[in-house]
Amino acid sequence: MNSEYASHPTAPADSSYLPGPVLLIGPPGVGKGTQAKTLMAEFGIPQISTGDLFREHRRQRTELGLIAEKLMVLGQLVPDNLVNQMVARRLSDPDCKRGYILDGFPRTLAQAAWLDEHLGEANSCPVVAISLTADRDDLLKRITGRRICPQGHIYNVYTEPPRVEGVCDVDGCPLELRRDDTEEIFESRMKIFEAETAPVISHYHTEGRFAEVNGLHRVDTVTRDIRAQLERLRTEPSMAACAAQRA
Repeated sequence: MNSEYASHPTAPADSSYLPGPVLLIGPPGVGKGTQAKTLMAEFGIPQISTGDLFREHRRQRTELGLIAEKLMVLGQLVPDNLVNQMVARRLSDPDCKRGYILDGFPRTLAQAAWLDEHLGEANSCPVVAISLTADRDDLLKRITGRRICPQGHIYNVYTEPPRVEGVCDVDGCPLELRRDDTEEIFESRMKIFEAETAPVISHYHTEGRFAEVNGLHRVDTVTRDIRAQLERLRTEPSMAACAAQRA
């Protein structure tokens, strides 16, 4: 597939450090998307999102995309082998050589096992996982307390409320609660996370390619902590050969 993704910028050739494949993992609302964007900008590496892959394959009417579309229309889940094929093709693009941020994959233990095997066969650096952590009650307040104005200004009624309740400080527009920012949807997403994704955390922890970072600190503090953990993991003896491979 001629991917539109290959146009992502890469870090300068003399960059002293590149992160390789990184999985940001954690419960809903912990800030994975925000941190992924920061790492992408800093290192010039792409974000690999299964949602984006589905859309791109369907847009280009590839064989994989047509199969996935048929299953989704029928209300069926896209099987792991199909998702894995899409991911494998994406990881072969040139912009992934220096590293990438995984988003939404691997979501299950079976996908994590496949990814390890695939990267080993490709003689590629293994994935390191950074788990962003937070207390459940704090996450619930972060999500259900979020209010957004039509111009994109974001508040939280618990931690960063507007000066006037329900009104944006900047432009005076009424603040809104997004449809997905409800306790019911949060609890549903947490159940899926605990059932499917928590075992992935255990997998990378057992493999020694894992670190935890508190996701409730200031955004810049979380970014700093993620980078420190990535550098620690990538400079361990078992990972040392990857640096030359990504140069």
